[in-house]
Amino acid sequence: MGSKTNVTTAYLAPFMAFIAISALGSLPLFKNFNGLWLSAPQYWVYPLQAVICGAILLRFWNCYAFGRVQKLGFTLFIALLVFGIWVSPQALLHFPVRTIGFDPTIFDGHFNQLATALSFRFLRLVVVVPLMEEVFWRGFLLRDLINPDDFTQVPIGSYSRNSCMLVALAFAFAHWGPDFIPALITGFLYNWVAYRTRSLASCVMAHSITNLVLGVYILKTEQWGFW
Repeated sequence: MGSKTNVTTAYLAPFMAFIAISALGSLPLFKNFNGLWLSAPQYWVYPLQAVICGAILLRFWNCYAFGRVQKLGFTLFIALLVFGIWVSPQALLHFPVRTIGFDPTIFDGHFNQLATALSFRFLRLVVVVPLMEEVFWRGFLLRDLINPDDFTQVPIGSYSRNSCMLVALAFAFAHWGPDFIPALITGFLYNWVAYRTRSLASCVMAHSITNLVLGVYILKTEQWGFW
């Protein structure tokens, strides 16, 4: 599998690149650009994250202890439960709809560019983000908080109350804003997938299915703020 340093880099690099690209998009200098793709950061940051983070994941693919998908029914249940929790403030509690964010009307008259933008967004949402986040949260941090000297010696799904709480809280703070409470619950539920299945592949699948259903929901309701 390689040295401990290389393995640690493999688990951290996609997440760090993701954060760095997000930070790059927030720099004021990019707000002065005009043009279809550069009119707002979300139109180029998301595709860039999909490509760069996806490439890093592929580069280190053999370092990840994915294993096989386990307890498929349970994994699907948690995936759909998380989706329900994520959209329930608007769908059930009548919170304001979240229409501010990605604006497809900017591509009016440019169907190919709209299709490209949506394709990259779905690639990011359904493939790259679930892999990148689960590799970091459940693959690395959940284990590193148990054994900081060598997290690879901690089997996937090993339970520690402190690591469970800290990872769920960190996951929630990483989604600071209107998604904080749903993200906090989600952090615990995805941790539960790790504990119940002892499979990083199951964690990725749960996250991916949640995001796929959420993506369809976004297209149907045009609540781009979830993106």
